Amino acid sequence: MNYTSEINSEGFAIINDIYSENEIEKLISLIEDVTENDSENATFRKSQDLFAIRQFHKEVPETLDFIFNENLKEIIESNFGSGYFITKSIYFDKPEKSNWFVAYHQDLTISVNKKIEAANFENWTVKQNQFAVQPPKEILEDNFTIRIHIDKTTKDNGALKVINNSHSKGILRIENLNFETEKETICEVEKGGIMIMKPLLFHASNKTTNNERRRVIHIEFSKQQLPAGLEWSEGTILQKN
Repeated sequence: MNYTSEINSEGFAIINDIYSENEIEKLISLIEDVTENDSENATFRKSQDLFAIRQFHKEVPETLDFIFNENLKEIIESNFGSGYFITKSIYFDKPEKSNWFVAYHQDLTISVNKKIEAANFENWTVKQNQFAVQPPKEILEDNFTIRIHIDKTTKDNGALKVINNSHSKGILRIENLNFETEKETICEVEKGGIMIMKPLLFHASNKTTNNERRRVIHIEFSKQQLPAGLEWSEGTILQKN
């Protein structure tokens, strides 16, 4: 399962049939157990348009054995090599009647344990005692994200739209992209499939129009150690079986 050239040239790849129906049902069960029993958790965000769990792999660690099945481990190894670890994870549940949409953007920030001034680390923010910062682009260029699709995702329930190869242009303002000449792809993914993407790939999502739920587990990876005493606040090394 080698998609390296596609990821490098387009900035993303879609791979279906990574998880069995049974594995997906187990993930759903574990998530529902936590959300039903811990609704006041500070890392949970709930509105009529979106339910999200931040630091998902720490809030629901029981899911990791199912997420990192043999298929996913082989994909990571064959496309990125060894040494990568989790740096951030979020669970998104976009309800059937959601009007939530996200405009085109790049994923420019990382989560760190505290604010320490370091060269080329800028645009600091803090939410719920969680520090985020924009690192040098070399760190972002080396990272990757895997989105695990618990539901079939189409253009009608908020599948990501991406600008192909936009990750190769560095950090950009969206108005500096010429939409007349750029190629846009709607990334439809089957239930149990994944999407791999680079953080600098411009991506967006539309409102839901078909009354179908969209649940996604979003996991970011890096193999870089941070300078000047900075540490990944959600850093988790993957256990080798």
